Amino acid sequence: MTYQQSIKHFEEFLQASEPEIAGFHPHFSQAFWEMLRHGGKRFRPNLLLAVVAGARPLMLSNAFLPALALECLHTYSLIHDDLPCMDNAHLRRGKPTLHTIYGETSATLVGDGLNTYAFYLLSIAKLDSSVKVALVKELAESGGIGGMIIGQALDCEFENHSLPLEQLKIIHTNKTAKLIAASLKMGALIANLSASLHDELGEFGLQLGLYFQIRDDIIDAVQEESQAGKPTRNDSQKNSYVNLLGLTEAKALLRAESSALHTRLAGFPGMIGENLKELLGEYFTEIV
Repeated sequence: MTYQQSIKHFEEFLQASEPEIAGFHPHFSQAFWEMLRHGGKRFRPNLLLAVVAGARPLMLSNAFLPALALECLHTYSLIHDDLPCMDNAHLRRGKPTLHTIYGETSATLVGDGLNTYAFYLLSIAKLDSSVKVALVKELAESGGIGGMIIGQALDCEFENHSLPLEQLKIIHTNKTAKLIAASLKMGALIANLSASLHDELGEFGLQLGLYFQIRDDIIDAVQEESQAGKPTRNDSQKNSYVNLLGLTEAKALLRAESSALHTRLAGFPGMIGENLKELLGEYFTEIV
C-alpha cells in the first residue's frame, strides 16, 4: 500500500468505524460521529501514516486504529474549543458546530466520549503490547495536562492580557504543537524507528506546530469565514502572533519558519521525507 492509497483507505476506514451506542437517547448516537464524518484535513493521522508508509509500509493497516485515535482526540478538542464557555463558535469544518445543533450538554459529552474512545482504540490495535503502552503514554501526555490541556487553559486564562513572545510560544507549543509532534512520534513507534530519528521527528513536529499556529493566526486575520470553513476575525482578544507582532511581521516569521522546516525535511531519510513533503506542500503556499 502506498502513502496515497493509505490516505484513501484510512478515510474509508474512518467512515465505516462509527461505534454502536446503546440506549434510547434521541440524538447522542447520531451526534457522536458527526464531526468526524464532516471531514477535515485529517492532518494528524496523515502525519502518522506518512511515517509508517515511509519506513514500514507493511504495517499501514495496523496503523489505522492509532491514526483514528489521533483524529478522535483532535476532534474532541475542536468540539470543546467551540463551546460557549470557550470560543462560542458556530461553524467548524464548514458545518454548524455540535452545540448549535444538539445543545451544549450533548456537545460536551460527545467531546468527552471521543477523548476516552481514542484510548480504547489504541488498546485494541493489532500491535505489540509494549508499543500500545508507548502510544497511550504519548497521546495522553501530549493531548492532556502535559500538552494540549494546559495550553488551552493558559490561552483562555490570558485572553485580554497581552503576553510576551516567549510566553505565547509556550502556550502554542502546548496547545497545538505537541499533538502534531505526537502524531509523528506515534508513527515512529509503530514503525520501530531508531531513538534518534524518533526524536528528530518530534522536534520537527514541534516546529511544524508553531508554524501552523502562526499560519492559523494569519488566516484568522485575512480570510473570510467561507474560505476558512470556520469563524474568522475571532482572535481580537486573544494572544496571537498577528496581535503581538502585526500582520507584516507575522508573515515574515511564517516565511522564516517555512524555510527552516524545508531544511529539516531535507534531512529525513527516503520515503519518510518524501511523504512528508507531499503532505505538507499545500501548507507552504502563500495565504491570500
